[in-house]
Amino acid sequence: MLSKLRRAALMAATCLVMAGLAFGQMGTFTGKVTGEDGKGLQGAVIKIERKDIKGNWNTKTNKKGEWTYSGMPVPGQFVITCEVNGQVVDTVNGIRSQMGEPQEVSFDLRKLASKRQAAQKAAETGQISQEIAKEMTPEQRAAFEKQVKERSAQMQKNKALNDAYNAGMTAKEAKDYPAAIEAFKKAGELDPKQSAVWIQLAASYDLMAKTKSGAEKDTDLAAAAENYLKALELQPADAGLHNNYGLVLASQKKIPEAQAELEKAVSLEPAGGGKYMFNLGAVLINTGQTDPAIEAFKKATDLDPKYAPAWFQYCTALSGKMTMQGDKPVPPAGMKEACEKYLELDPTGPNVEAAKGLITLVGGTLETSYVNPDAKKGGKKTKK
Repeated sequence: MLSKLRRAALMAATCLVMAGLAFGQMGTFTGKVTGEDGKGLQGAVIKIERKDIKGNWNTKTNKKGEWTYSGMPVPGQFVITCEVNGQVVDTVNGIRSQMGEPQEVSFDLRKLASKRQAAQKAAETGQISQEIAKEMTPEQRAAFEKQVKERSAQMQKNKALNDAYNAGMTAKEAKDYPAAIEAFKKAGELDPKQSAVWIQLAASYDLMAKTKSGAEKDTDLAAAAENYLKALELQPADAGLHNNYGLVLASQKKIPEAQAELEKAVSLEPAGGGKYMFNLGAVLINTGQTDPAIEAFKKATDLDPKYAPAWFQYCTALSGKMTMQGDKPVPPAGMKEACEKYLELDPTGPNVEAAKGLITLVGGTLETSYVNPDAKKGGKKTKK
């Protein structure tokens, strides 16, 4: 019996020794997270990842910003990360677990913020503080210097680009189109990927073409078209650009191509379709192309039946097709109705008298009043 008790005691002692050895093979990490206000930060997430063997553990800081995680395998290599509001704010690599006293891994967000500000200032000025320089490896220092040089070159390029673009805009507003063109060309050479530069260059050529005639005008229109194409390569889905390019083509009397561009603008922005076709009709009228202009104005009224200017221009374009039967003018089909529609939509508009005059000229009877159907009841009426 005595021998049995001795064996039991020996086994118990052995178990205690083994338990002590097992406990001694576990390490502990501890630390604190300090917020940018200098106080302990509660709720920061601490992520512990073992690198030599797969393993992951998480914990959070308490009210004082403190955290502890025990039971880490020894030996082991770890990466410890601090996250705040789902964003990684700092990481410590190469931490090795050990027996004995807990290993401290703390995160000071105030110091990190100060370092970020210093690094940003260094990037802006090209000067780094001694504190930052000490923490840099030779490779990091070389990368930083390269970044500073590239940033400086980019800033100089951006300044030159902005100066050239602004000079072009100033000259364009002053109607000094040759100076505007020269400035926008310089901007385009500095950065060919800026669509605004090609748009303004094209517009300057187009405006200058309006001051010329003959071969000089044709040359400027060709340059305007070329630069609108450059802008469209960068912004192919811009309805306004297709509109502007189409108008230049119309000025060049390239009617099928112009119509294709305006129809592209309509498809990209159906809500503006009436105005796009109206613009085409206006250019065609101004270049003496009456028949295509009539088609454009008619399409404008189809796309936007409530766009009053399109009805008036459709009416006046058709008036050029009037014939004489004896001494009586005979209007083409649709002319009188177009004038009446304009008066209905814009009874106080700038072209009311002209529209009434055309109706009277062809022997039409004027209504005693025209009221916009969208106007509220009790609104003003325009009498004959």
